[in-house]
Formats: sequence, C-alpha cells, structure tokens
Amino acid sequence: MVDDNELKRLHDIAAPAPGTDAKARAFAAAMRAYDIDEKTSPAAQGSAGGLRLTERAQKLWSEIMQKKLFATPAIAGLVALPIAGYATIYMLQEQPFRSGGDEKITETLADKPVANAPPTVTPLTVTEADKRKKADVDVESRVAAEALAPASPPKPESAAVGGMARQDALTRNAPPPAPIGELARDGGASAPAVGTTAESKLMAQPSTMPADQILPQEQNRDRVEGFKTNPVRAALEAPVSTFSIDVDTASYSFVRRSLKEGLLPQADTVRVEEMINYFPYDWKGPETASTPFNSTVSVMPTPWNEHTKLMHVAIKGFDAKPAEQPKANLVFLIDVSGSMNEQDKLPLLRSAFRLLVGKLRPDDTVSIVTYAGDAGTVLEPTKVSEKDRILNAIDTLRPGGSTAGEAGIKEAYRLAQKSFVKDGVNRVMLATDGDFNVGQTDDDDLKRLIEQERKTGVFLSVFGFGRGNLNDQMMQTIAQNGNGTAAYIDTLAEAEKVLVEDASSTLFTIAKDVKIQVEFNPQKVSEYRLIGYETRALNREDFNNDRVDAGEIGSGHSVTAIYEITPKGSGGEKIDPLRYGQASVNNGGVTNADEYAFVKIRYKLPNEDASKLITTPVTSANEVASFDQASTDQRFSVAVAAFGQKLRDEDAIAKFGYDKIMEIATAARGADPFGYRSEFLSLVRLASALGGNR
Repeated sequence: MVDDNELKRLHDIAAPAPGTDAKARAFAAAMRAYDIDEKTSPAAQGSAGGLRLTERAQKLWSEIMQKKLFATPAIAGLVALPIAGYATIYMLQEQPFRSGGDEKITETLADKPVANAPPTVTPLTVTEADKRKKADVDVESRVAAEALAPASPPKPESAAVGGMARQDALTRNAPPPAPIGELARDGGASAPAVGTTAESKLMAQPSTMPADQILPQEQNRDRVEGFKTNPVRAALEAPVSTFSIDVDTASYSFVRRSLKEGLLPQADTVRVEEMINYFPYDWKGPETASTPFNSTVSVMPTPWNEHTKLMHVAIKGFDAKPAEQPKANLVFLIDVSGSMNEQDKLPLLRSAFRLLVGKLRPDDTVSIVTYAGDAGTVLEPTKVSEKDRILNAIDTLRPGGSTAGEAGIKEAYRLAQKSFVKDGVNRVMLATDGDFNVGQTDDDDLKRLIEQERKTGVFLSVFGFGRGNLNDQMMQTIAQNGNGTAAYIDTLAEAEKVLVEDASSTLFTIAKDVKIQVEFNPQKVSEYRLIGYETRALNREDFNNDRVDAGEIGSGHSVTAIYEITPKGSGGEKIDPLRYGQASVNNGGVTNADEYAFVKIRYKLPNEDASKLITTPVTSANEVASFDQASTDQRFSVAVAAFGQKLRDEDAIAKFGYDKIMEIATAARGADPFGYRSEFLSLVRLASALGGNR
C-alpha cells in the first residue's frame, strides 16, 4: 500500500516545465492519430453524432417555434404546411434516404419475356426487416463508440458489420443500375456488377416508389381518322349535298369490341353510316341485272325531334345467284409481322380464311402472299379444287419480322395479274393489324399505288385484326381507293358474317363509283343535315366528274342514308334567316315547289368507265303519317342511327336516352336469323350502363 504521507509529498512536488522536443513528439502523434481516424471513422472527426429523423424534426420545429414568428393561430395555420415541407427537405438533405441495396428482382429474362410478366421487387418479410433494423442499431453504436474512443490503427471488421460496409461500398462505387424492368440497350439483360450475385438478371433501382403503385397501361397505337359531325345547313344557302356511298362495316365491329371490353368507344371510331349499313335490310331490289340497284325514298317523323322529319334513302343491289356469279381470282395478302403473334390476330386470321376457302367454287383461284420484313409467295395461283393444298399453306403461316406492306402489295398484284380472269372477280384481300413500317408508309403514297393498280381491273379489300396497333385510317384510305371494302374482324363469328354470309357482296361488285347528290327545295325545307358519311363527303362538281372515285356496291348489298330535315315553318330552325330576304326567280315561282328534294344517284358498271344516272323526286307521296307506320327495317335503321349519334355525344340526340333507342330497336327487331339485331340490343344496354343512361 502507499502511505498517505507519501501521497501528500507527491502532491506538493511542482510539475516540470514542458520541453520543446516533448511538444513536437506529442503533436506528431496527435496528427498521425487524426489521419488514421479520418480514414476509418464514418463521421467526420469533431462532429456530433447524427440525430434520428424524429429527433431532427422535433429539434427543427422547436427552433422555428422559438423565433416567435406566429402572431395568431390563424397565421400559424397558414404557414404550418410550408414549414412542414421545408422540414422534410431539410431532413432529406441532412440524411438522404438510402435503400439497403439488397432488394432483388425475382423475374429473370430466361424465364419469360419482360412484356408478358413485368418484373417485381421482392418485398421484405417481417423477420428480414427486424434484422435490418438491428444491424442499423449496431452500426450507430459502433459509430458512437469510435467517436469517443482514442484514435488507434484500424482493426479487422466483424463478419456482420464488415459485410454491410463492403456492400455499401459496392453500392457507391458500382455504376448506377438500370430502371426496374429495363433491358440493356443491346437487347440482353444488364450484366451483374462485380461483387453481386449472378442470380439477379435485373437490378432494382433504389427508389421511394411504393410497392403497390399501378404500372402504366400499354400504349394504344391505334390510328383513326378524326372528323367533325356534319353541321346543319340552310337549304336556301346550300341546297345541294353530295357524298360517296359507304358499305364498310369496320366501325360497328370496333364499337362492339370496345363496349364488350367495358369501354365507351372513342367518338372518331364511330362512323354512323357504317353502323347502319352493318345490318342486312330487306329493301326492294331491282328486277333484273340490267339495273344494278334500286332506290327507295321515304319521309317520316323524327323520333327525337317533333319539329323535324327524316328523309330515308335506301338502296338495294341486285342479288346475283351463285350460278350467275363470275369466276373468282383471289390473292390473300397476309401480314405475318411480329405484332400478329396474338390470338385475335394471326390465329383468328387463319381460321377466317379457311372459312372463305370453304365458300369458293372448285374453279376459283387462290394465291397467298405474306409480308414481314420482306414479301414472299407462300402459294402460287392454285385452283380451289386443290383445297387441301391451300389450307395447308394457310396453316403454315407464322408471325415474325417487321411490316413490309408495300412490297407485299406489289407482289400480290403481280400474282393477280398472272392469273387474271377476264369478266371475273380479280381481288387482293389484305389482312393486317396495323402499319406498313417498311417501304412506303405514308397513306398518300399507298393511295397512289392502289389507284394505279385499280386501273388494271384488280380491286382490293382490307380486313383488320386485333387492337393496339390497328391503322384504321390506312385501311379506309386504301380500301376506298382500291374499289373495295374495309371490315374489322374481332371474332370468328364476325369472320363468318363477312367472308361467308356476306361473301357475295364482299367479293362480287355490281356497281362502282356510286355517288349520291340531293338537292333540297327551299320552299319546303328550311334546313337539313346528313347523318354520318362525314369521311365520304364530295364537292358538288365531283358528282358529274367520272374521274372522281367513289364507293362500290356488291351483289345484294343494302345501303342506307338518312337526312334530318326541317320543314319550312315548323319552328325547328336553328339558323337565323337572311337579313335581306330570300332570292327571287324570274318566273314568279319555283319549279316543282311541292317536292321536298330531288335525289340523284350516279354509278358505273364494273367494267365500264362512263357513269349512268338514276333520279328520284321526293314528294308528299313518299311520306308516312307517323313513325310507327314506317317499315320494321326503316325503324330499326333509325334506331341504329340514333345509337351511333349517341355514342358520338351529338347535340341533336342529347335529350334522347338509351332507353328510347332500346324501345325503338326492340319493337323493330323483326326477323333476326343470325342474331345481329339481338346483339345490337345488348350493346345498347352496355352503353347505357357505361354512360349512366345519359
């Protein structure tokens, strides 16, 4: 033991004065310790340990409140939200959020395509979260201990802490990972970084994005021509209306698919005339083939406006018997690009064309051309008597490549010319889901190409399949200029309708370049508007110009056009009268003053270049007293016209509900052997439910 006196003696001894050499040695030792600790310590030497986020928020809020910035509770309420935002930014700047860096994408490129199964980040379990929290606490404890302990040379890290440190260093030094689900630009998966496990083909980007965020829907690339609804016109100022007929049905099928998928269709996809003409009607046709079609005009009250009337123009083509139908030379031009690899595209297309082959006669001819990247001939002209050979060629079609439509069309026309049938049906039948992205891709260029080939006597029809890449605008352009029709096939039942039930009207043209011109009598009609046909409008002078192309009518085709007219003095006028009165005539009156209108139809026979004219005056003799007295087909076609306008949200039909449309269509369903009209009623119910019965 040490004696107390000895301790007292040591206490009284004066401390020796510090020497210069001793000071230098101590300072050098301190600097070496500082340099070592600077490299090993996670926090800068001399700085306080980092506060937790909750402690920072409390500290910041306390400092702000001590500034006495708030005069009243009202002011405090106004500035609380900006201060809270500033506090959040302050905390994130001081200690940015960092992911642990060990999330992995469970999806691998070898399992399945990224497009079919979006990669997902594996969520942490409760046990893993607890382990991570414990590891974070251990790290903070170590940092605090190192800040208080004297500087010393670095020691080997423990297995747990060292693993996290190495992982954190790899995270900082490695190149930034690709966004979630994104592939390397060379088409493969991004290569794993050094030090990472090879089992993860895709890296998760550290992010604060919530795990349950809804992924964006696939972009819809459908192309549809936009157009404005026909306006109301004053008969005194613009008494003449001219348009080309339209026997296409693509719009109705497109609308049907949208409604059955639970969506109201986009307005521009609704072409009212195509919806009306989708249905077969029993209009009165011509007695002999010398007259290709017959027209019937009726005037009836408008069900949605008591001040107006409907002028209903119905055309029926001559229905050629099978024995009278000419031989057919058909070229199937089929898109087999990669985008056709869906069940409602190429597989449905194969089934559809098998149905058509079954409808043809043994002496008809079929060729098959495909295009994807480049065009190829799958089947040279072959008689239908060799049906098995044709069907086998159809069954071998497989998707792959880009869409070289221009080369395909040229090759298809070459084969059509190779087996051309004089006085027969020579037609290219194009089946596709979308654009021609190799070759001539502009619609105007395609139009000129089709027009040139049309002059050779080979017509073209277009059949659209699938959704998401459908180029409806292109389909309409080339079908109209190829003396053909455009149809949209979304089901096998629709394929049967277009290619089997309506095969005669689809394949066998009885009249081409059919135009309609109506002149209204201002003495009887003050205003009028054409329902539909916006994309088929023609200039007044085009009616007599045989060089201007127009629509075609096939064997047995029915075509309907409806005008809503405002009789003079009815009180339903929407246009103010002219300030300076009506124009006068020299003879003191107007010729044929008792007529509502004068309807003119101009057409050409399939193998002729000079047009012929049919005229029909519309008088009170064409009028029915009430809407219920109109024929079943007339009333049903009006219901379809109302439905199309309703889907387009047109002003004229705004106060006419889906229930009224349903009432008219149900009463006028009539004979419905194929169920088309029953299906229409179901679509009206769907639209009513989706649109809130507006």
